[in-house]
Amino acid sequence: MWRRRKPEEHFFDVPAEEDPEVHLGQLKKFSLRELQVASDNFNNKNILGRGGFGKVYKGRLADGTLVAVKRLKEERTPGGELQFQTEVEMISMAVHRNLLRLRGFCMTPTERLLVYPYMANGSVASRLRERQPSEPPLDWDTRRRIALGSARGLSYLHDHCDPKIIHRDVKAANILLDEDFEAVVGDFGLAKLMDYKDTHVTTAVRGTIGHIAPEYLSTGKSSEKTDVFGYGITLLELITGQRAFDLARLANDDDVMLLDWVNTSSQEHSFEFQFQKYFSHSQNY
Repeated sequence: MWRRRKPEEHFFDVPAEEDPEVHLGQLKKFSLRELQVASDNFNNKNILGRGGFGKVYKGRLADGTLVAVKRLKEERTPGGELQFQTEVEMISMAVHRNLLRLRGFCMTPTERLLVYPYMANGSVASRLRERQPSEPPLDWDTRRRIALGSARGLSYLHDHCDPKIIHRDVKAANILLDEDFEAVVGDFGLAKLMDYKDTHVTTAVRGTIGHIAPEYLSTGKSSEKTDVFGYGITLLELITGQRAFDLARLANDDDVMLLDWVNTSSQEHSFEFQFQKYFSHSQNY
């Protein structure tokens, strides 16, 4: 669940120029004091997860509502301001049942915070690999619904937003699960507005190792195909339970990249065995 600390991920980040404009729309503007009280002054015990630009804390507002507060790193790392701006603008204009809705924000001279609804069942990644023994594994029907729900969310970003939105970091850790295990695509910090006349956007390469499309990494040009690649890797995570990038596989002389591991296993006709071993193990909890 969100409470547990996620394993460290490897981020790839090349700085881009910062856009000075940001449109905040009708989102609720929280005071820093409100969010400090809600999160017990950003207490470490309330950390839900960590990302390339900051930490996410569980919080309880004055009315009792549970929220997730994303606090960008205090130091002004390259891209930090840009991430805040893109998340505020992107999420506020993208409204769909399979997209994480931004509830509000907070801006001070030293702080940038985003406020989201609290997702009771954490992320797909945590449910696949970090669940407690008392928590049942994701069954096949749930995995299928997760795959379809996240696909619908991405389709909305690509086909129903004007201009379209490229997520650019689609992965199991960024697909959240509500109380009904409905998939909700979150973390638009890497998203970019994409004019409908353009077929790609040239920008700084950002993403998580194992999920970055080869052509995006080599050219810096992102398009819907960038997200489709990340979605494909996420499907492999759903099917196998494996991480997209895992140095631990070296212990068995296996490929560290999930896509390479699947290709090699398929060629060696061992993929079905590896999958059955994982799923049988998960069912035993």
